[in-house]
Amino acid sequence: MTTSFGYVRVAAAVPQMRVANCQYNASEIKKQITEAVQEGVQVVCFPELSITGYTCADLFFTQQLQKDALCALEKVCAFTRNLPIIVLVGAPLKVDNNLYNCAFVMTDGEVVGVVPKINLPNTGEFYEKRWFSSGRDVLENNVNSIRPRIPTIELWGNDVPFGIDLLFATKDYSFGIEICEDLWSPLPASTQLAIQGAEIIFNLSSSNCVTGKHAFRQRMITQQSARVHCGYVYTSSGIGESTTDIVFSGSTYIAENGEMLEIGERFQMASSMIITEIDVERLRIDRQRNTNFTHDKHGHYRHIQVAPLDEAIGDEAIKCEARSEGPLHRHFTKTPFLPKKKDSDDYCEDVLNLQANGLLRRWQHTKAESLVIGISGGLDSTLALIVSVFAADRLGYNRSQIIGVTMPGFGTSDRTYSNAIQMMEELGVSMHEIPIREMATQHLSDINHDIDNHDITYENAQARIRTLVLMNLANKYNGLVVGTGDMSELALGWATYCGDHMSMYGVNAGVPKTLVRYMVRYAAENLFGDRLREILMDVIDTPVSPELLPTDEDGNIAQITEDKVGPYELHDFFMYYYLRYGFTREKIAYMASLAFEGQYTEEVINHWLNVFMRRFFTQQFKRSCLPDGPKVVGVSLSPRGDLRMPSDVAIN
Repeated sequence: MTTSFGYVRVAAAVPQMRVANCQYNASEIKKQITEAVQEGVQVVCFPELSITGYTCADLFFTQQLQKDALCALEKVCAFTRNLPIIVLVGAPLKVDNNLYNCAFVMTDGEVVGVVPKINLPNTGEFYEKRWFSSGRDVLENNVNSIRPRIPTIELWGNDVPFGIDLLFATKDYSFGIEICEDLWSPLPASTQLAIQGAEIIFNLSSSNCVTGKHAFRQRMITQQSARVHCGYVYTSSGIGESTTDIVFSGSTYIAENGEMLEIGERFQMASSMIITEIDVERLRIDRQRNTNFTHDKHGHYRHIQVAPLDEAIGDEAIKCEARSEGPLHRHFTKTPFLPKKKDSDDYCEDVLNLQANGLLRRWQHTKAESLVIGISGGLDSTLALIVSVFAADRLGYNRSQIIGVTMPGFGTSDRTYSNAIQMMEELGVSMHEIPIREMATQHLSDINHDIDNHDITYENAQARIRTLVLMNLANKYNGLVVGTGDMSELALGWATYCGDHMSMYGVNAGVPKTLVRYMVRYAAENLFGDRLREILMDVIDTPVSPELLPTDEDGNIAQITEDKVGPYELHDFFMYYYLRYGFTREKIAYMASLAFEGQYTEEVINHWLNVFMRRFFTQQFKRSCLPDGPKVVGVSLSPRGDLRMPSDVAIN
């Protein structure tokens, strides 16, 4: 499987069970282990006390149940021999004269560690302190100075590490364990485990279900995974538990770094399992960037090396023929900069507020009397105009203080020109129309350039003339030139140096092209009346173009940006995962092939990824002198902020 890309396939399983029937429970667990192996799962986690059932109550005191639990556990452990998987199972364990609620970590027929539960609930319907001792009791001192009083236990003739100070590691990833209530405590065990190096936390739980608890538990798991930059795998007892006073739903969740990847269906009559991959490479990158993450390490944790069969060396490398790795279970959105549908309104409001507040603060500070914006009838200038209107309204300024300037050139189409004029009229801003054809013709003649030679000089001369016009108008009207270029264009260097590259405040500099389109659609559907909505929807449907080359014989746009630099949805995907996580181009290409499966071939993806990488590095000099502009999404290209990169990087 894609271990070189840092993906670890994990599963949260809920087996059918019968209270106190250990042999039956073990047989169901073995069935799910087989299923997990067939799905290429590397670690599977079962609920708290899954061998016995959580609701055995005073039966936990009986020697028969304790004996049956160990016997069933031994059979499950033996079943894992020659299987390339790590299995986490919950069962009671008597050590000296104390009974502990434990998680057993086993692989290839051996138990490699046993972790007792720390925090035992003793209120409401839970009375665990009646039956179990806390794992904290096995320490000589307190939890902040971990030194085990019982470092190992004897289990089926072997010495096995025992305690709450165990951290498990394979050659590719590390993990820690907490049990149910440990997550709900003021200082969850997972916090210290993560600080000590655990990249994935497995929680064996038996939390019951009441109204509203499912959503609350989901938030708690998501937040904890974000707080400590970890993967979090949670499974809880199902409906086979006793319902004397409470009901169990078989809740399963897998989260990663603040994102819920998978949620299992609850109240299943049969055994159930959710499977996905945790990206430990992504976690390591965030931990590396969070320089406070390692500052509070204290105490001594034992690092237990675990070697599942597919990680063994030499003759020990036995493969399970039934195992089928297959494609990743997790899904990648094509548009990582866009919100999920349910969060759309709040997200768009945030984007608009960030842009507008950045602009209005600069407007206030400079005491400028106006804003000057070049309006082309395209997406970027449309969003910049909408943001400027909101800034003016919030400041209580008259919209006439916004000066919209349309500058028809050789490539201006009737469609974009008409949309630009109508937008400005509908929004009530001041309008200037300054054709640049004569100026551009004269300038090209002055520099002895053939007007029929439509090369880069021909294009950039127009772009720089437009910026010259805007800058001089800003001087005339004591105004600020509002930049319209977006983040995707800056990443690709798709801007004319000292042309549309330059402004006095770039409101779109932190907004990728896919989000620009999304924001214009949001404004059309939610913020304006029918007439303006119609205009904005036509802007959205207009091909992206700088309109610097002559139109075709029918007056339509002939210069399509995406024909030249590639699809912006691909470039935004590349930009997100490269800037946010620094992934290799091989990993980004792999992720894109999954996200855009059926839309773009791997050959097409690799072609445009190479274009992105080449342009991204060779065009840094344009970003090194960018005007100010607000950071909007989680990454930025500002040379003063997120991207401090030399302009002369040599790339392969």
